[in-house]
Amino acid sequence: MAFPLPAPMRLALDLARDAAAAGEVPVGAVVTRGGDVVATSANAMRGGCDPTAHAEMLAIRRAAEALRTSRLDECDLWVTLEPCAMCAGAIALARFARLYYAATDPKGGAVAHGPLLFAQPTCHHRPEVYGGIGESESAALLRQFFAQRR
Repeated sequence: MAFPLPAPMRLALDLARDAAAAGEVPVGAVVTRGGDVVATSANAMRGGCDPTAHAEMLAIRRAAEALRTSRLDECDLWVTLEPCAMCAGAIALARFARLYYAATDPKGGAVAHGPLLFAQPTCHHRPEVYGGIGESESAALLRQFFAQRR
């Protein structure tokens, strides 16, 4: 039995589709607090000429600005792809309560793959992590995007 996707992941997937339409790698991110959307973003590296403009980084910045704090410990992050090392580091520094991600990223991920950032003894904050939520839909978006570019 298939369960409907939570609204924040559905929104993140919509943002990922928008990113793909703009020529960006299709990744979307949503920050919620108490179930309410605080900030959203999609990848904007190419359009912004900024290699750090990952969906997670932009959503984290927007949430911190909206809430006027650098500590997002009452917030959850929903993202369509397993975060890389840069984004995982920012997630830990922002002290998110929970991280939800869709597709795994064996090549560039840093949560379930690669450096396993949250498992490192030097990581001062570890959010609860839930992977695979909307994985098939997110993975299909990514495969289609990269297939069109080859």
